[in-house]
Amino acid sequence: MAGTPARPDGGGAEGPIAVVAGPDEHGLGEELEALGVEIRRIDGLVTADTLSEAGISEAAYFVLTDVEEATGIPIAKELHPDVLAVTYAEQSLPEFVSGVADLAIDPALMSPELVAEELVDGAADRAT
Repeated sequence: MAGTPARPDGGGAEGPIAVVAGPDEHGLGEELEALGVEIRRIDGLVTADTLSEAGISEAAYFVLTDVEEATGIPIAKELHPDVLAVTYAEQSLPEFVSGVADLAIDPALMSPELVAEELVDGAADRAT
Protein backbone atom coordinates (compact mmCIF):
# COMPACT_ATOMS: atom_id res chain seq x y z
CA MET A 1 0.00 0.00 0.00
CA ALA A 2 2.81 2.37 -0.74
CA GLY A 3 1.59 5.88 -1.25
CA THR A 4 -1.64 5.31 0.66
CA PRO A 5 -2.01 7.94 3.37
CA ALA A 6 -2.54 6.58 6.87
CA ARG A 7 -5.86 7.31 8.51
CA PRO A 8 -6.00 8.73 12.04
CA ASP A 9 -7.35 5.38 13.28
CA GLY A 10 -4.20 3.58 12.10
CA GLY A 11 -5.69 2.19 8.93
CA GLY A 12 -4.92 2.64 5.27
CA ALA A 13 -7.45 3.46 2.60
CA GLU A 14 -8.96 -0.04 2.75
CA GLY A 15 -9.02 -0.62 6.51
CA PRO A 16 -6.86 -1.08 9.58
CA ILE A 17 -3.48 -2.80 9.38
CA ALA A 18 -2.01 -5.31 11.83
CA VAL A 19 1.65 -6.21 11.89
CA VAL A 20 1.84 -9.79 13.20
CA ALA A 21 5.20 -11.06 14.43
CA GLY A 22 5.79 -14.67 15.36
CA PRO A 23 4.42 -18.05 14.33
CA ASP A 24 0.71 -17.25 15.00
CA GLU A 25 -0.12 -20.91 15.54
CA HIS A 26 -3.53 -19.99 16.96
CA GLY A 27 -4.55 -18.05 13.84
CA LEU A 28 -5.19 -14.60 15.32
CA GLY A 29 -3.93 -13.00 12.11
CA GLU A 30 -6.45 -14.96 10.06
CA GLU A 31 -9.27 -13.97 12.43
CA LEU A 32 -8.32 -10.30 12.16
CA GLU A 33 -8.13 -10.63 8.39
CA ALA A 34 -11.64 -12.12 8.33
CA LEU A 35 -12.82 -8.91 10.02
CA GLY A 36 -11.28 -6.69 7.34
CA VAL A 37 -7.86 -6.04 8.87
CA GLU A 38 -4.90 -6.12 6.49
CA ILE A 39 -2.23 -8.47 7.86
CA ARG A 40 1.47 -7.85 7.37
CA ARG A 41 3.74 -10.52 8.83
CA ILE A 42 7.23 -10.50 10.27
CA ASP A 43 8.94 -13.87 10.29
CA GLY A 44 12.13 -13.95 12.33
CA LEU A 45 13.69 -11.15 14.29
CA VAL A 46 11.58 -8.13 15.17
CA THR A 47 13.80 -5.10 14.59
CA ALA A 48 13.26 -1.47 13.69
CA ASP A 49 14.01 -2.38 10.08
CA THR A 50 11.58 -5.31 9.88
CA LEU A 51 8.88 -3.29 11.65
CA SER A 52 9.38 -0.38 9.25
CA GLU A 53 9.34 -2.69 6.24
CA ALA A 54 6.07 -4.21 7.49
CA GLY A 55 4.51 -0.75 7.78
CA ILE A 56 4.32 -0.28 11.55
CA SER A 57 3.98 3.48 11.06
CA GLU A 58 0.51 2.99 9.54
CA ALA A 59 -0.59 0.00 11.63
CA ALA A 60 -3.42 0.03 14.12
CA TYR A 61 -2.14 -3.14 15.83
CA PHE A 62 1.17 -4.82 16.56
CA VAL A 63 0.46 -8.45 17.46
CA LEU A 64 3.32 -10.44 18.94
CA THR A 65 2.95 -14.21 19.29
CA ASP A 66 6.54 -15.00 20.29
CA VAL A 67 7.61 -13.49 23.62
CA GLU A 68 11.22 -14.26 22.71
CA GLU A 69 10.85 -11.22 20.43
CA ALA A 70 9.35 -9.02 23.18
CA THR A 71 11.96 -6.32 22.63
CA GLY A 72 9.99 -5.57 19.47
CA ILE A 73 7.20 -4.02 21.55
CA PRO A 74 9.09 -0.93 22.74
CA ILE A 75 10.62 -0.59 19.26
CA ALA A 76 7.16 -0.67 17.68
CA LYS A 77 5.91 1.89 20.21
CA GLU A 78 8.89 4.13 19.50
CA LEU A 79 8.22 3.98 15.76
CA HIS A 80 4.45 4.45 16.19
CA PRO A 81 3.35 5.46 19.71
CA ASP A 82 -0.36 5.01 18.92
CA VAL A 83 -0.09 1.39 17.75
CA LEU A 84 -1.94 -1.05 20.02
CA ALA A 85 0.70 -3.58 21.14
CA VAL A 86 -0.87 -6.97 21.86
CA THR A 87 0.82 -10.21 22.85
CA TYR A 88 -1.05 -13.44 22.23
CA ALA A 89 1.09 -16.18 23.73
CA GLU A 90 1.11 -18.75 26.50
CA GLN A 91 4.32 -17.38 28.02
CA SER A 92 4.45 -14.30 30.18
CA LEU A 93 6.12 -11.17 28.93
CA PRO A 94 9.48 -10.26 30.41
CA GLU A 95 9.07 -7.64 33.13
CA PHE A 96 11.02 -4.98 31.22
CA VAL A 97 8.34 -4.85 28.48
CA SER A 98 5.20 -5.78 30.41
CA GLY A 99 4.49 -2.12 31.16
CA VAL A 100 4.88 -1.14 27.49
CA ALA A 101 2.46 -3.68 26.00
CA ASP A 102 -1.17 -2.58 25.85
CA LEU A 103 -2.62 -6.10 26.18
CA ALA A 104 -1.19 -9.50 27.06
CA ILE A 105 -3.58 -12.35 26.33
CA ASP A 106 -3.14 -16.07 26.97
CA PRO A 107 -4.65 -18.18 24.16
CA ALA A 108 -5.87 -20.65 26.78
CA LEU A 109 -8.13 -17.92 28.17
CA MET A 110 -9.46 -16.26 25.01
CA SER A 111 -10.03 -17.71 21.55
CA PRO A 112 -8.47 -15.95 18.57
CA GLU A 113 -11.97 -15.20 17.25
CA LEU A 114 -12.91 -13.38 20.44
CA VAL A 115 -9.62 -11.47 20.62
CA ALA A 116 -9.98 -10.34 16.99
CA GLU A 117 -13.56 -9.19 17.58
CA GLU A 118 -12.58 -7.29 20.72
CA LEU A 119 -9.64 -5.59 19.00
CA VAL A 120 -11.68 -4.50 15.98
CA ASP A 121 -14.71 -3.48 18.06
CA GLY A 122 -12.45 -1.64 20.51
CA ALA A 123 -10.78 0.26 17.67
CA ALA A 124 -14.19 1.35 16.41
CA ASP A 125 -15.10 2.52 19.91
CA ARG A 126 -11.81 4.45 20.25
CA ALA A 127 -12.39 6.15 16.88
CA THR A 128 -15.77 7.56 17.98
